[in-house]
Amino acid sequence: MKSQVRKLERVAVAQAPSDRPERAEVEQAIRTMIRWAGDDPARDGLRETPDRVARAFEEYFSGYAQDPTEILQKTFEEIEGYDEMIVLRGVRFESHCEHHMAPIVGRAWVAYIPQGRVVGISKLARVVDVYAKRLQIQEKMTAQIANTINDVLKPEGVGVIIKATHHCMTTRGAHKPGTDLVTSRMLGVFRDNALTRQELLGLANSDD
Repeated sequence: MKSQVRKLERVAVAQAPSDRPERAEVEQAIRTMIRWAGDDPARDGLRETPDRVARAFEEYFSGYAQDPTEILQKTFEEIEGYDEMIVLRGVRFESHCEHHMAPIVGRAWVAYIPQGRVVGISKLARVVDVYAKRLQIQEKMTAQIANTINDVLKPEGVGVIIKATHHCMTTRGAHKPGTDLVTSRMLGVFRDNALTRQELLGLANSDD
């Protein structure tokens, strides 16, 4: 039931709402923000800024238009019985905090133990990117990546570790540069077997 709910949530997010603003409305909103900040959007240096910001937002939040479950559909079963841990280490990503829309920059370690089939490693990185390119909190993003891989591949277990710097904390508010946030989501054998979990944690920590 939980996996079905998550699937419905992913589909709902991927669908563009019918009341999505037109591009012109977005650019006008950016001009308003520039005026609110105290500058003149009509001056030479800012005249093209609304268009640039809108295009940047299209890139930043492109994950809403993608379904991560589709990325994982193509798998390979000719693996000669391989059943050991597969770990993609240090996948760099950029996201944005849903509270302040400030950048989150970090890396993800994605691991799973296959059960008869594997997926191309680039697909794991793409799943990270799909969830990163949305308004996020790191805890939710960590769980989304792990849950999706677990639901689609149905492996023996999934482990996801994320380490990231949050600009909403380092460049504003608390102003604590040099700090990062570490989150993890362990499913299956990664949750139940302490040795398996420790092996993944050791691989993540050795890559600092």
